[in-house]
Amino acid sequence: MTVSESAAMIANPIFLVGSERSGTTLLRLMLNFHPQITWLNEFEYAVTMMDDQNNPPALADYYEWLSTHRIFQMSKMTIDRTLDYPALVNDFLRQRKETFNKPIIGATVHHHFDRLPAIWPEAKFIHIVRDPRDVSRSCVVKGWAGNVWNGLDRWVKAEAIWDKLGPLLPDDRKLEVRYQDLIADNRAVMDQVCDFIGVEYSPEMMDYVHTTDYGLPDPKLVQGWQRKLSPREIQLVEERVGDKMVERGFSLSDYEKIELSPLDRLRLNAQNWFAKVSFKVKRYGLGIFIGDFVTRKLGLRQLNRSYKLKINQIQISQLKKSW
Repeated sequence: MTVSESAAMIANPIFLVGSERSGTTLLRLMLNFHPQITWLNEFEYAVTMMDDQNNPPALADYYEWLSTHRIFQMSKMTIDRTLDYPALVNDFLRQRKETFNKPIIGATVHHHFDRLPAIWPEAKFIHIVRDPRDVSRSCVVKGWAGNVWNGLDRWVKAEAIWDKLGPLLPDDRKLEVRYQDLIADNRAVMDQVCDFIGVEYSPEMMDYVHTTDYGLPDPKLVQGWQRKLSPREIQLVEERVGDKMVERGFSLSDYEKIELSPLDRLRLNAQNWFAKVSFKVKRYGLGIFIGDFVTRKLGLRQLNRSYKLKINQIQISQLKKSW
């Protein structure tokens, strides 16, 4: 392959964006099993190191960062050091297309996805949104937060980014998908998604159940918060994001609205910090947790690298099979 071929920009990739725990994995699996589509998981590594003005990182720093990035390392991508930054991250998409020999490429991005148009100005976006009461509960279960108040952080950030990016996109380059609709009427939603992408619906999209740990869309996963959150937890979520929920089309509960004092917020944040630390110590062991923390804070890159790689291996061992 010539340098010009590897550097040729993909004109209109498709990006699936939204908060983690919003159904991105399920939708990504279905799309990836379409005979004409291949999909990259968690493509944040294309934009995370760009700054808020969309300036790219120094390539040497980027190469080093990727060397311990779990998702990138699992992708088995190669780094072409002859390319500049935009061409390099574009080449990751090209490698995926070439590996699976499919004409359409997409990728999931949860963070900083407003930076993507700086590299792919004609990209299309599928925005998926899920009830934040379910998202926050799921983030607590994953160990990412110690309570539902702080479990909202990812949802709040992702929706704020979409509020910034969405209005800048023409209608033919954006599609809104609600998780509960994807579950309740999967065929209708996937017809709409396929039409947006420009392909016919294929029943092969459901074949992911044969090679992954994920089952078919389950209506029990919709509005699980009604069964699994306490009244107080529901009130906490609605106190923080109630207005945004209504804006996104979610109905509020009948519970009385509450207001939190500064002391209440302090207690929630303290609980969140303690719970996250406890979770990491339990998962990684005290030695790895302290070693990673100290070497990061002291800027000891080479020592920290070894701890990051150990953490990566533990995380990989506990992942659900999703390919």
